[in-house]
Amino acid sequence: MGNQSSNPLFEGSIHEFTVKDCSGKDVNLSNYKGKVLLIVNVASKCGFGSFNYPQLTKLYKNYKDQDFEILAFPCNQFLRQEPGTSEKAKEFVCTRYKAEFPVFEKVNVNGPNAAPLYKFLKSKKHGFMGDRIKWNFTKFLIDKNGLVIGRYSPATQPSSMEADIKKALGQI
Repeated sequence: MGNQSSNPLFEGSIHEFTVKDCSGKDVNLSNYKGKVLLIVNVASKCGFGSFNYPQLTKLYKNYKDQDFEILAFPCNQFLRQEPGTSEKAKEFVCTRYKAEFPVFEKVNVNGPNAAPLYKFLKSKKHGFMGDRIKWNFTKFLIDKNGLVIGRYSPATQPSSMEADIKKALGQI
């Protein structure tokens, strides 16, 4: 979420962004060059978690060794369904769902204080509500070059995205 020398909203790649991990350390998204990414805003108290978390965990286990990563960003903007710290959000998903994918610092995804990464993602792929994120578990698929190639609603079953992930990985 750091400041960039160029304006990444006009660039084509998420690799221009630096975000914070759940303990507040900078993570440059250029570290993920060459990987297909699924970026998801998550919330531990959201009903959509009951199917999203297990399916995201399964996708990650199936494809993590094939240049695929899931990047989870906790968000408390929807009915305050992620009230704890970023570390608590990570602990929840890792303990309850045995998730191994990275969980980052809690962010806003809408409004004037939206994380720059989410401003960028929304500018590249509009959804049902225009550029606003509708709810927790909105998913963005990113290709190996850092380009946004898909946006999926909170109700979209992650397992139904498997063909798109395989295509992005060059498997079909």
